[in-house]
Amino acid sequence: MYITPIVQVAYFVSDARTSAQRMAETVGAGPFFFIPRIELAWGEHRGKSQTFLHSSAYGQWGEIMVEFVQQDEEGPSPFRDMYEPGEEGIHHVATMVDSQSEAYGHYQAHGFEVAAKAETSTGTEFAFIDAVSSLGHMIEIYEKSDQLLGFYSMVKQASKEWDGSDPVRSIG
Repeated sequence: MYITPIVQVAYFVSDARTSAQRMAETVGAGPFFFIPRIELAWGEHRGKSQTFLHSSAYGQWGEIMVEFVQQDEEGPSPFRDMYEPGEEGIHHVATMVDSQSEAYGHYQAHGFEVAAKAETSTGTEFAFIDAVSSLGHMIEIYEKSDQLLGFYSMVKQASKEWDGSDPVRSIG
């Protein structure tokens, strides 16, 4: 059986910073780490080259990471697959996999299309699996790495020591 636990829930929003601030005030999640205008080394959406520029805020809500992501330049993207400008909602759940290629094969064998693939400027490949018709959202996959696990650990540790001040912090 192929099991990939959820490590993150992500919401597509018009303003990631404002949404993170609201989440911190409403449910006490955080602190959030805001990264503006994340440029990718490369990106592909539905088989066509596309480096969808986006900004994200990452925080901890109990045992799970929460991401608020906004699209910074218009164009085709896995975000626009689900939401028009001005619309917001849950976009994906993320999982860490042992092998990106095995995960692609698994999901494709079960009828799920790879909506987008990309690589960050630091070398992390990720992809969005289109599960909208059956689950109502995408599934993001990326391979476990020391760098990625370190980022998740930093966000989680910050939440344990957080006193509620400075709920949205800029990094990057």
